[in-house]
This record gives sequence, C-alpha cells and structure tokens, in this order.
Amino acid sequence: MIQRIQSLFLLLAAIAGGAMGSFDLWKATITRGATTAVETFNATSSYLIFTVLMISTILSLVTIFLYKKRKLQFRLTVLNILLAIGILALIYFKVQDTANALQSSGAMIVRANYLLPAFLPVVMIVCLFLAARGIYKDEKLIKSLDRLR
Repeated sequence: MIQRIQSLFLLLAAIAGGAMGSFDLWKATITRGATTAVETFNATSSYLIFTVLMISTILSLVTIFLYKKRKLQFRLTVLNILLAIGILALIYFKVQDTANALQSSGAMIVRANYLLPAFLPVVMIVCLFLAARGIYKDEKLIKSLDRLR
C-alpha cells in the first residue's frame, strides 16, 4: 500500500536527494593577489557524487512502489542508506580536494564553509532509516499474522 508512512519517508529522502543536486554544497572566498573571488562546489562539480546521488534518488522512488515485496524493499532501503553514507563521505573528500587544488594553485582561502544543502545526506539517512524500520515492522506483523492462521 502506497499510503504507508515508510512511503512518505522514502519520498522525503528522494526529495532531499533531488534538492541536494541543485544547490551549492560548499562556498569559499579566495584571494589571488589583490583580487577576491568566490568559489563554490555542488553535486554537479563531481561526476561521481552526481551519479551516486541520482542512483540513490531514483532508488528511493522505485522502492516506494515495491510495497508488495517487503523483503526486497527492505534490502534496497538498506542499500540506499549505505549509498547516502557514501555520498556524505564523497562530499567531504571532494571538497577537501577542491580546497587543496585551490591552495596549490596559489590562491589563499580567506573563508570557507559548508552550506545547508551539504547536510541533506544526513536527512536522507534518517528518512531511509525510519522507512526501513517501518518496512521491518510491517514484515514482522505479516509474519505474526501468518502464524496465527
């Protein structure tokens, strides 16, 4: 049934993934000599991050419609949690690579910070965990009802 709470959590995870793909994740103010510039990093700056993010987002949307196959739905949700953790790690490492590349090119980073959309993978992880918990509870309920028959 699509109206289950875990479907809502899976939809929220997909929305968070889609939103993260369209916003800047990191912003740095750099100086080169007398000029000041702003450098940004977003999910489309890295092909790997963008690919894994789109796989995770599509997987969340597909998993919503697998409500008749709860075991598969649970496994795909756990896989999606691992992908979201990977996205979080990839963002951190790619931002560090970008900062190191800027510094090695002679630019001095005056100020740098992660922006709010950089923490959307955490929202995805929480939503996917809550969805997995709901799927597991449904499966447990069905098994207990089958024992009573």
